[in-house]
Amino acid sequence: MLRIRQVKIEVLSDTEDNLLKAVAKKLNISFDDIETISIFKKSIDARNKNEIFYVYEVNACVKGEASVLKKVKSADVFTAPDTGYKFSKTGTETLKHPPVIVGAGPAGLFAAYILCENGYKPVIIERGEDIDTRLKTVENFWKNGILNKNSNVQFGEGGAGTFSDGKLNTLIKDKDNRCRKVLETFVKFGAPEIILYEQKPHIGTDLLSKVIKNMREAIISMGGTVMYNSCLTDIIEDNGILSAIVINGEKTVPCDALVLAIGHSARDTFSMIHSHGIDMRAKPFAVGVRVQHSQDMINLSQYGAKYKDVLPPASYKLTYQTKDGRGVYTFCMCPGGYVVNASSEDGRLAVNGMSYNDRGGDNANSAVIVTVTPDDFGTNPLDGVEFQRLLEEKAYNAGCGKIPAQLLGDFKYGKVSLQYGDVKPCFKGDAAFADINDILPENICKALKEAFSDFGKKIKGFDNNDSILAAVESRTSSPVRIERGDDGMSSIKGIYPCGEGAGYAGGITSAAMDGIKTAEKIGSRYK
Repeated sequence: MLRIRQVKIEVLSDTEDNLLKAVAKKLNISFDDIETISIFKKSIDARNKNEIFYVYEVNACVKGEASVLKKVKSADVFTAPDTGYKFSKTGTETLKHPPVIVGAGPAGLFAAYILCENGYKPVIIERGEDIDTRLKTVENFWKNGILNKNSNVQFGEGGAGTFSDGKLNTLIKDKDNRCRKVLETFVKFGAPEIILYEQKPHIGTDLLSKVIKNMREAIISMGGTVMYNSCLTDIIEDNGILSAIVINGEKTVPCDALVLAIGHSARDTFSMIHSHGIDMRAKPFAVGVRVQHSQDMINLSQYGAKYKDVLPPASYKLTYQTKDGRGVYTFCMCPGGYVVNASSEDGRLAVNGMSYNDRGGDNANSAVIVTVTPDDFGTNPLDGVEFQRLLEEKAYNAGCGKIPAQLLGDFKYGKVSLQYGDVKPCFKGDAAFADINDILPENICKALKEAFSDFGKKIKGFDNNDSILAAVESRTSSPVRIERGDDGMSSIKGIYPCGEGAGYAGGITSAAMDGIKTAEKIGSRYK
């Protein structure tokens, strides 16, 4: 099989026949010499708004493959590499008890799934509810403001990524084909096949919840166990070696392999393991606001008038460095999405962005965030957590429990907004006007205002005064890193820190890949 890169088709001419013809031309062979073809990657080249192209990378079986490869002297044509994932079981120690995985987010689910596929029978403990019950609980919170601290936008089956855009792209190099394994697994359990080749694949909240349920049922069918409303409240160790865990403060469970896939908001768990002296440190993250614009405006800016109604809802990624040297960037951009109340603690409020699979909402939204480091909040391992909490308390108070909202023009001048302008809000959860300058530190507000001015030069209308801001975007990534060695274990042996909460991932796919990597570490130790 051959791999052919840089096959370009103008968007309005994108048909299967034209793709076949373009591949044949690239290989300098007849149309009829192509036996089979499949898309490996597909992206959009929108640098020239007058002529936008789909750019394909395809796998093709052709007649006389060896001869064709010899004649075509191009770096864009080569033998297709093997993209299959392989799990190597080389461990020799005996597990006395089933591996326990804390958290049923992407890291925990994939750690469990890979272990189950290879004969291990893990137990997942999840502090929140199963996905169907969780969806109802979250909808009730958005509608009535009743918060379940253990099952919400942050906690519960599927993890925080369930209530997001469901983006699956990652910048991690994939020489071991873990990313491919993640995407293929999602497709196996109900995601559309296009996620295998789209440049920026996504599933969406509505579809992701179904995929998660199917994946969980497969884990159970292979001998795994899933326990809901089961929070890790303590660990028991002897001379730095794990021997048991405590669930819900009352049930002691023997354990010699514990995967900590706890998510970036498990603040009580961070505090508990810190009290046991586990090696962990404060790490940089980012805080800021979430901005809403008209999706039509973003489409026009990214694609131009000719293509704005033809192509899928447009996304963007913007970066800026302030005069003071701070990094400001957009994060978790949600085309056709909603800004949601993503709180998980009483008296504190955080926001996030979410899209459904069709990305059919009127607005685009994205976090616009500013980097913060231990120099801003302190070097104690839990100082970042307390910094997040302080901002979230201010946000809760500023909005009287509702999402604090402000037009960009009013944010620039420190005025509380009175009404929305041309951009109509798309919120999940009630919002109230407030001055975001009273929530975020002055240096963060200054950086945001400076960045919005720059971003307006890159995307026309990005800095329009009626753009809607919401605060506070504080859960961008984990504020801590739980240290682990080359064996995957923490300073307490038998504990495997994993995923976004442990500080080793930054999204659904990278967290899932780290879950796979952690399963491999267990497989390399235990038979």
